[in-house]
Amino acid sequence: MARLTADFFDRDTVTAAQALLGKYLVRRTAAGDLVCRLTETEAYVGAIDKACHAYGGRHTPRTETLYAAPGTTYVYLIYGMHHCLNFVTEPEGTASAVLIRGAVPVQGLEAMAQNRFGRSLAELTAYQRKNFCSGPGKLCRAMAVTRAENALPLGNDALYLCDSLPGLPPAAISRIHTGKRIGIDYAGEAIDFPWRFWTEETDVAF
Repeated sequence: MARLTADFFDRDTVTAAQALLGKYLVRRTAAGDLVCRLTETEAYVGAIDKACHAYGGRHTPRTETLYAAPGTTYVYLIYGMHHCLNFVTEPEGTASAVLIRGAVPVQGLEAMAQNRFGRSLAELTAYQRKNFCSGPGKLCRAMAVTRAENALPLGNDALYLCDSLPGLPPAAISRIHTGKRIGIDYAGEAIDFPWRFWTEETDVAF
């Protein structure tokens, strides 16, 4: 098992967002390990990015985690109901992070199906299978990630990222797509930053 180290996160956020594609997100729960492979990310850079919660050095109780050490988890709630998982990047005090926007499930699928839809894997429709983790809120629900997982340091055993896992080799990324980020109409010129990255996945494990 090759966990991502501090060096992976302690670098340019846009570069880290692209490099995270194909990595494995592991969530340890009482029901066993839940694992998905990342297929979509977005970069947020506080110093210049009006879409970032800490733009211009903003400090609030919510944003303090963004100033933590690289690799720290940053989990926040939107619309009062959807959790979003990020990993802090760049040197401590910089306030930048990568949003984990989409993934495909590869292990612990029965538990993830119950978390996401309240039903067994066999009962899922084709649409539900296709959209299992196709958004940050969907991913967090499937992986049982909430605000309780906010500010977990790098090296924790509850929620972490790996380059590979036993029986799950590193993903071969043939092409990375680039585009504008989603849901940031308030962000001025940052609306047009091409900081959303995704890769096509066809080998979903169910």
